[in-house]
Amino acid sequence: MIGFLLSILTAIIIIPLLRKLKANQQLSIYLNNRHKDKKGTPTMGGLIFIIPTLITILILYLTNKINFSYSLLIVVFTFLSYSLIGFIDDLLIIKRGNNIGLTEWQKLLMQLIIAVVFFYLFMKMGNEPLLWCHSLGLKIDIGWFYGVFILFVLVASSNAVNITDGLDGLAGGLSVICFLTFGIICFNTGWLDGYEDIAIFCFVLIGSILGFLIFNVKPAKVFMGDTGSLSLGATLASIAILTRHELLLLIIGFVFVVETLTCIIQMGYYKLTKKRLFPMTPIHHTFEKLGWIEQDIVKLFWIVGLIFNMIALIFSVWI
Repeated sequence: MIGFLLSILTAIIIIPLLRKLKANQQLSIYLNNRHKDKKGTPTMGGLIFIIPTLITILILYLTNKINFSYSLLIVVFTFLSYSLIGFIDDLLIIKRGNNIGLTEWQKLLMQLIIAVVFFYLFMKMGNEPLLWCHSLGLKIDIGWFYGVFILFVLVASSNAVNITDGLDGLAGGLSVICFLTFGIICFNTGWLDGYEDIAIFCFVLIGSILGFLIFNVKPAKVFMGDTGSLSLGATLASIAILTRHELLLLIIGFVFVVETLTCIIQMGYYKLTKKRLFPMTPIHHTFEKLGWIEQDIVKLFWIVGLIFNMIALIFSVWI
């Protein structure tokens, strides 16, 4: 509730400020016909849930409601670091007045550097390079490849949420569902130092995103931008890694995974055949091409995300 109320207050302050600074989202030329009503909508809205989340966690820490554990430090570090990459990208897009911010290689390099720092902090906790399958009770030692695996999970997850953030409320609503699942999972991870603190972080972030969604569902008054999407994706990955549920992230983030895979498949298919397999990717734009209205697509994807998160809870908590 604190995160939710602070998020609304932050939005009331930040949205007019973003408009005054003309921090407008630059739309792709391929979307202008269908999304022309969104022209002039400010971006960098991720600040609306990032700032309240950090303030709320600070308030809870100062009032001795939570402990700032080493695990929570890693989550907050990831949350802030990836939001900074997104902020720089959004800022460059606004300054240049086009849809070109950081180059793909620049963004990837920055993401990898932060992922390497994350890996160092994670291994410093004394973690072993084990891939866990909780429902089957398996722990597989994959040695040095675990470091590569962690880097992939962080970078892939951050970019998957970024790719999905193409319709009003889509990425935000799915993130609420995913963080709710991880919050529940964290409370069942008693062996992890600071597991309750990470769970509380998840619930605070949920409240902050819900406050943001009031201004982000159609018709959106603000977009989260890379500032928000990269941060949310990387934070989901960091919690999955800390709780050793990296494989379960594929089910929890099922919609994000599908959105990303359709882009990869489309690119590969086009290079081989010079034809498109889907009318447009990410896949939510294919639904638009088929004549679906934006709100129905978002609701469908939310429902699919909720179903797969319930399946994930069955495997992680009940079994």
